[in-house]
Amino acid sequence: MTNVELLKKKIADSGLKIAYITENLGISYQGFSRKANGETEFKASEISIMRRLLNLTAEETEEIFFAGNVD
Repeated sequence: MTNVELLKKKIADSGLKIAYITENLGISYQGFSRKANGETEFKASEISIMRRLLNLTAEETEEIFFAGNVD
């Protein structure tokens, strides 16, 4: 499950526009919105792109995209 609040904070902190992020991911705004709100999951390739775009550490990537996936 995606940590929506942390993802939104990282996007805001990056100064990047959602349109730029969705263009790099190759998905629509609606598709991104569904993923960012936890309705669908990000693909591994999308997580990799997001990590690069947002300059995420391994720990931040884990916390955002894999929150609650491990018991």
